Amino acid sequence: MKPIEWTRRSLFAAAAGMAMAASLGAPALAQTPPGVLIVGQIAEPKSLDPAAVTAVNDFRILVNLYEGLLQYAPGTLEVAPALAESWDVSEDGTVYTFNLREGVTFHDGTPFNAEAVKFNFDRMLNEDHPYHDTGPFPLAFFFSAVQETTVVDDLTVQFTLNEPYAPFLSNLAYPTGLMVSPAAVEAHGADFGRNPAGTGPFKFAEWRSNEAVVIEKNDDYWGEPAGTDAVVFRPITDANTRVAEMLAGGIDMMVEVPPTALSEFEGTDFTIVEQAGPHVWFLILNAKEGPFADKRVRQAANYAINKEAIVNDVLEGTADVAAGPIPPAFAWAYNEDLDPYPYDPARARELLAEAGAEGAELTFYVTEGGSGMLDPIPMGTAIQADLKAVGLDVKIETYEWNTFLGEVNPGLEGKADMAEMAWMTNDPDTLPFLALRTEAWPEAGGFNSGYYSNPEVDALLEEARVATDQGRRAELYKEMQAIVQEDAPWVFVANWKQNAVTSDKVENFGLEPSFLLLLRDVVKN
Repeated sequence: MKPIEWTRRSLFAAAAGMAMAASLGAPALAQTPPGVLIVGQIAEPKSLDPAAVTAVNDFRILVNLYEGLLQYAPGTLEVAPALAESWDVSEDGTVYTFNLREGVTFHDGTPFNAEAVKFNFDRMLNEDHPYHDTGPFPLAFFFSAVQETTVVDDLTVQFTLNEPYAPFLSNLAYPTGLMVSPAAVEAHGADFGRNPAGTGPFKFAEWRSNEAVVIEKNDDYWGEPAGTDAVVFRPITDANTRVAEMLAGGIDMMVEVPPTALSEFEGTDFTIVEQAGPHVWFLILNAKEGPFADKRVRQAANYAINKEAIVNDVLEGTADVAAGPIPPAFAWAYNEDLDPYPYDPARARELLAEAGAEGAELTFYVTEGGSGMLDPIPMGTAIQADLKAVGLDVKIETYEWNTFLGEVNPGLEGKADMAEMAWMTNDPDTLPFLALRTEAWPEAGGFNSGYYSNPEVDALLEEARVATDQGRRAELYKEMQAIVQEDAPWVFVANWKQNAVTSDKVENFGLEPSFLLLLRDVVKN
């Protein structure tokens, strides 16, 4: 039986076997076939168009279907060649010239060339492009400095920037820079996200909503061929159900294992994989209206929440307490002089009294699970209890991940006072630039859902992204972190060490500090 036939005919049989195994207390009764890797994910993808999504949950599928001009070197966040074999940068830092790999084709058989690169960036950045309406393009911010994309010849493409832009190469390696087939976009229009075509080691097979996304080995891949015949990404939103399926053999791999479940996978049948990376878990506070419009109330929330207890008791020591908006994984840019807000409920009550906010009623958006969200419901419940202990009345509203994003990303105004959030980033610029600047308020297309605004922070971030000297960038970011910590637009909770677990049938798998799930070299026995 071919892998794709198995996935269509036997996926439910495997799930049924898992359920029986779990109910009998006898794991591994379900059986997945050799050559087919079944991955348990935290949610259904929003789209398979890399320009249209923001969640790492979606990117984990996309990086196996598509490639960018650059990629992250294995085990690092340093850029390396991918579809571009080499590149040059002008002395003033505004012109980047890329030499493309020869003989690469998209999955639909059309050639990858400089025209395709230009199509991708023009589609994303130019509102008058004939296929711009296939968007949205929520992370077009990553390439906002691109003034023009020029085809020099078939295998040479040039980007002219309107000013130096320090994160440009790193952003090209991020999934937003993955190259899609122009012909496929032209053929499917707004439905391209359900009919993807890239150049990667796997090609799209099918997407059954709320059941599975299936990708197959690309036999015409230009590089080393994939080690498995097919990969099935199954959305299993409930963490306990993912754990049960993993223990019962219904899936071969799961990401973001609940910390309380890690001990269940210790033994010869499973492998636990961990990797540190640039992650921040925080609470967005509505600084525009309601109690959190007062800085003292925002600071009070930071003092009221026992983050050490959350890290040690809820997360089982799989994270560290966060001190600010840039994670310590970016060692060169991290402000080591900042200490996290201590747990000080007495100080929290004092600040609430000063602000006249005792007994304030708060609406708190919590998600059932999502990219890098750790244990969001237990964390949300612990936070609710800590805030109640200092006199705040917190009502939790819980949403499925994609629904949650649909509520939070457009902004909290008129809806909620606070919301959980997590970001895994590729550069110190990314999270603060997209989520803390005044010009990143939701109506401007950014992710500053709490409407924080500080002109000094804006100026520091604007200068940092055009600074070509890394030492100067570090100074600017460290100064920004100190101001943001004092202003407390967020509750800074945790920096997480990501994890995954695989069955003993899976070989050659490792996690990346980018939090992406690269499966080309994985072998499923």
